[in-house]
Amino acid sequence: MVITPKLSDVLFQSAQAVRQVLAGQSLTEALESTPKEQKAAVQSISFYCMRHLATAQALSQQLLSKKAPNPLVNALLLVSLCLLTVARRPMPEGELVHSIPQYQDFTIVDQTIKATQLHKKTAAFKGLLNACLRRYLREQETLWATVQQSEEVQFNYPQWWINLIRKSYPTKWESLLKVADFPGPLSLRVNRRKTSRESFSQQLNAANISHQLYGEDAIILDKAVPVQQIPGFEQGLCAVQDAGAQLTASLLPLRDGMRVLDACAAPGGKTAHLLERADIQMTAIDIEPKRLARVAENLHHLGLFSDKVRLLQADAATTQPWWDGELFDVVMADVPCTASGIVRRHPDIKWLRQEKDVAKTAALQRMIVKNLWSVLKPGGYFLYITCSIFPQEGIEQAAFIQQTFSDATMLAAPGQLLPEITTGNLRPLHDGFFYALFQKAVV
Repeated sequence: MVITPKLSDVLFQSAQAVRQVLAGQSLTEALESTPKEQKAAVQSISFYCMRHLATAQALSQQLLSKKAPNPLVNALLLVSLCLLTVARRPMPEGELVHSIPQYQDFTIVDQTIKATQLHKKTAAFKGLLNACLRRYLREQETLWATVQQSEEVQFNYPQWWINLIRKSYPTKWESLLKVADFPGPLSLRVNRRKTSRESFSQQLNAANISHQLYGEDAIILDKAVPVQQIPGFEQGLCAVQDAGAQLTASLLPLRDGMRVLDACAAPGGKTAHLLERADIQMTAIDIEPKRLARVAENLHHLGLFSDKVRLLQADAATTQPWWDGELFDVVMADVPCTASGIVRRHPDIKWLRQEKDVAKTAALQRMIVKNLWSVLKPGGYFLYITCSIFPQEGIEQAAFIQQTFSDATMLAAPGQLLPEITTGNLRPLHDGFFYALFQKAVV
């Protein structure tokens, strides 16, 4: 029997998640403690709040004469304001409309007040929240016009992020910011070790799951469904992976027997893709043990784990103590980045990052690249990847590699992939990535 959770409980749990993000925790981690029966509704509301947080924050400042009494009261007010302003935004058509949490105004106010009674930190401020929400409903035209004068509110990004994207992409910046207003499509990678894309496509057709083919291995569903409903998913016939992330295997000239290093491998999607393509010796490293465990889980699920696969907890910025001294034919450097290219899937990122993080992350990337180039065999291939659209982490790093290593030859690769909105399409088929491929000269 399906139990429908009380909206007051859902609002409270959503506020808890928003509070944790504002304290510096990722939304994914914040949602881990959400009760199972509330998870879907809380995820829908909290993700929507992350997409429109700047609007709610600006309205909150207009409604409160001073700072909110505590972080939980603040978060509950933000969640409620996000929901009350849904009707003021253009409503998408088709499947995307299901990503918008819609409730009547009186329901939101009533259930928010009930939610205050669920914790002692909010119970004492029931009257304050009630007054703020009812004032918003009375004065919403004026309040909305006031806050919309801010670019941060118009685009729901920090101003530094808006400035950087505008400077980097003068003709596309608005589209690149707006793409995060809606979630990305559900994309699958077909496991060639177990089936063909044509056969898997037929299984989807038989299950009445409409889709389209993309690239060499990707299938993009027209409408997202729970993965448990995808035929063959539990048996490892496919895995969830953005279509843009699936370019890796087609860029590398893989051959059976190659010795391959996947640095910063978690969660293991690209690791698995390479293993699906060729019978290689794979070493995958990641600095975080919990994330490395996910790589192992994913490889086992897909039937790809074998004695030819080594998973090591290690720092890609140094060769000690993990490297055995034998050079690699292929090094895949999917380096840590700001993740600015995947904000539509993780909208909390834009509120977790700070402007100084861009330079800090770029410096770490260069440190990692310098180290990993030293373990690449002459004649070998080095693939640099980020899920970022900031030039400091993409094209500028590719130039750094060329300038730093005299034995590096740049080969054909996509470069910067942008998730651009086009006329009639609010949901691009892939996220933002950067790819640069190099070959090390044979001396």
